[in-house]
Parts: sequence; C-alpha cells; structure tokens
Amino acid sequence: MNGLKFKVETERPITLQSFLLGSQGVSRRLLTKLKRQENGITRNGETIRSIDFVYNGDEILLRLDDNSFLESNGELDVRIAFENENVVIFDKPSGMPVHPSIKHQGDTLGNYFAYLYPKLTFRPINRLDRDTSGLCAVAKNPFSAKVLQHNIKKVYYAAVEGEINEQGTINLPIARKDETIILRCVSPHGQHAVTHYKRLEYANGHSLAEIHLETGRTHQIRVHFSYIGHALAGDDMYGGSLEHIQRQALHCGKMEFTEPVTNENLKITIPISSDILNLFKQYGGKENGKN
Repeated sequence: MNGLKFKVETERPITLQSFLLGSQGVSRRLLTKLKRQENGITRNGETIRSIDFVYNGDEILLRLDDNSFLESNGELDVRIAFENENVVIFDKPSGMPVHPSIKHQGDTLGNYFAYLYPKLTFRPINRLDRDTSGLCAVAKNPFSAKVLQHNIKKVYYAAVEGEINEQGTINLPIARKDETIILRCVSPHGQHAVTHYKRLEYANGHSLAEIHLETGRTHQIRVHFSYIGHALAGDDMYGGSLEHIQRQALHCGKMEFTEPVTNENLKITIPISSDILNLFKQYGGKENGKN
C-alpha cells in the first residue's frame, strides 16, 4: 500500500476537504475513493472525516491501495518495446512520471497502463525518474513481479559534462540530504552504492557514458557523476547546465532478464533518446554513441 503525507500549514482551522482540494490539488474523484476506503485518510494517526477541521502542524496521511490513483487515460501514448502475458516493457518518454502523485494524477505511465489493462494491478519493476527516458518494465501478475524484482540487468546512457575517463567505477555511499525529501548526496553514513561506466565518445564538452549499476539507490547515477565533477547535462538539481538540454540527459536503453515462466533469456534494446544524441550531433560528435 502506498501513502502520501502532508503537513498542514494554516493560520486558522480549515476543513480537511478544503485543505486537500485547495492547496494540495487532490481531485474530488480521488477524495471520494479515499473516503470509501477503510482508514483511507488519517490525521496524526487517527481516522478523520472530510468535514472535520485540521490545524496547523497536523500530519495528514492518504492511504492508497494499488490502484487508488490510477484513473484510466487513453489520451496518452507510450510505445511498447516488448510484451507477453507476464510482462510489458514501455519506452517511457522524458517528462512522464511512472507513478501518480498529487501533482500528476492523470498523466503518468500508471494511468496509461490502467487504460490498456483495466483489470490488472500496476506493478512497475524499475522506477525511472520523471525526466529519465527509456525502458520501464511492468509485471502483469504477482508471480512475475516477485521473480523479476532485483533480477533485471539494465544499461543506462547519460550525457555528462566534461571529459570522463575511458572507464571507471564510482564506489561511494549515498544518503538523503539533510532536511529534504528528494535530494541525495554522497555521505559516509549513506547506503552502499556502486556505479560502473564506460565512455563511448566525447564531443565539445560532453561525454556519452554507458552505465551499469551494482546497486539501485535513488538518484544514484546523478549523484555519483555530480560528485566526481561531471554532472549530467540538464540536471540542474545536481549542478548540471540547462543550456543545451532541458532535462537530465539520462536514458535506460537496454534490459536483460529471464522470462518468469518460460525461463527464456530476453534482451530488449531501444535507441538512445534523440535529445541526448543531439548534444553530440550539434557539437560535431558522432551521430550516435552506441557501440
């Protein structure tokens, strides 16, 4: 079960409904679903009704079952790179979140999945950041989800600033940055994190890196390359420049895994996103950075 937490900031008491529908942007449809769900909404750990007042400092938790957010949206269009009866692998565009949130309730991969498979639960295996493009695997049943979890090999491609070594390994622990929910940093108190990379090309200030992860920490690639002085192009959150690309230049381009039922070894490959390749075309590099 997923959950979303909010801390109330208000000068005077306000009804829960006004708080959620107003400043938090919760839709009436979602609010209705939560009201019908047992313990769907709590305040400071206790169940609360939508007509009850909330006060400054209260902590509100929305408890979401697997498909609470998943309003079907057939207006979205995401290419399917591979599909069988157990798994579907999408070619997710940049700018699309995988999971719905308060700010993205209808424009996510989950919403498109709900349109394609209205009777299935959304079970993504690898969760790409909103602005990261590329392969995203979703299991179609609990058995496949369990088998595939932590058993998919992925290859990422990133355009990073500056000229990196021909190959290397970044072995630095990663932790959540103090007083923030989103940002991560290298810290001796963090979790073990290992990133292997190989430079495929260098053109006018950018290196194209092929990346293999031993671990899967939040923002691992972005944090590691930023720390060694080669932030991802477009990744302004971690020091990258927005001059030539308006999102972090990161793409999941390859997947390899054993099919959960047939045990067939599957390899899925898609081209590197064109906006990343354009960084090298326009500066005189090779047309693409693939082997």
